[in-house]
Amino acid sequence: MIRLRLLPPLAVLALFPAPSTGQTLVLPNKPVQIIVPNAPGGGPDLIARLIAPKLGEALRQNVIVENRASANGIVGTEFAAKAVADGSVIAMGNAGTHAINATLYRKLPYDPVRDFAAVSEVASAPLVIVAHPAVPAKSIKELIALGKRMPGKLNIAVAGATGELAGNALKLQGGFDMKNIPFKGGVPATVSVMSGETDLTMTNYVAVAKQVEAGKLRLLGVTSARRSALLPDVPTVAENGLDGYDHQLWYGMFVPARTPAPVVQALYLEVSRIIGMPEIRERLVATGHSVIGSTPEQFSDKVRREVEKFRRLILESGMQLE
Repeated sequence: MIRLRLLPPLAVLALFPAPSTGQTLVLPNKPVQIIVPNAPGGGPDLIARLIAPKLGEALRQNVIVENRASANGIVGTEFAAKAVADGSVIAMGNAGTHAINATLYRKLPYDPVRDFAAVSEVASAPLVIVAHPAVPAKSIKELIALGKRMPGKLNIAVAGATGELAGNALKLQGGFDMKNIPFKGGVPATVSVMSGETDLTMTNYVAVAKQVEAGKLRLLGVTSARRSALLPDVPTVAENGLDGYDHQLWYGMFVPARTPAPVVQALYLEVSRIIGMPEIRERLVATGHSVIGSTPEQFSDKVRREVEKFRRLILESGMQLE
C-alpha cells in the first residue's frame, strides 16, 4: 500500500501536458461513465457511487454510474473494453472480472490484461467463513480436521466465482473434501446456512454481522493474509496452518487499453485524492474494506499475479467453463 497524496481538485489535470501540443490536459467535454458490471448494492457499486460525485466536482463534468449486470460481470466489462479510449469511460473492475474470468471462461469476449489500462486498486475486503452453530468446529483448524474425519460430508454454500474459488483453495490446501452447493446470490446462500440446509459459506462480514452477533452463525476465520481491521480478534486461514492462503475481494478502476498515459495518470491521482478523504475512507472501512490507492503500475502487476494465481486454481479445481 502507498501513502495517499491529497491534491486539490483539478490540480491533477494541470500536472500533465498533452504530449503533442504542450497544452494542459483535459478530458473530453462530455459526461464520464463509470461502468459497474454488477447489480446495484454490492461492493463495486458502493465504491463507484462514493467516488463519482467527487470526481465530477474535480473534472467539472457529470460522472454517471451505470450498472450493466450480467453473469460474472462479462457484459459490462466487455462494453468498457471496447469503449472510446479517451478517459470518458471507466470500468469498476474486480477480482472476478479482471482475474478469475481470464481462465474461468475458455472464450471470454475481452482480455483483462491486454484490453485495459489499470488506473488504481481502490479497496479490498476479505471474505469471512461462517458456519451453522451445530457444526462441531470453532476454528478453521478444527474445520479442516472435521473435513478429514468426514470426507465429503460437509457442504459449503457458494454464490459467485470468488467465493467458490476461495472454498476450493481451502479444500485443496487443507487436504480435505466438501461438497459445493451453488446459490444465485449471497443472501440465499447465507439463509441456507442459517436453516441448516448447508454447513458453511464465505461472504462479506458486513452482510452477516447481525446474524453472527445473534448467534445464528459462527464466525470461523477471515480469508485475507492479515487480520481484518474490522475483526482484529478473528484469526486468518493462514494462521490456522495454511501458509500463503490469501483470497480477497478487490475493486479497482480501469480504462480502455489505448487511453493516453497522461490521462491514466491524472485519473489515478484524482482517485487517490478522493479515497484519501476522511469521509470516504471512513465509509469504506465501516463496510469492511481496506483502502488501497495503488499506482497504475502496481495495480497492473497485481492483476497479472492474480490472473496466474486463479489460472492454476481453476484448472486444478476443474471449474473452467465454455
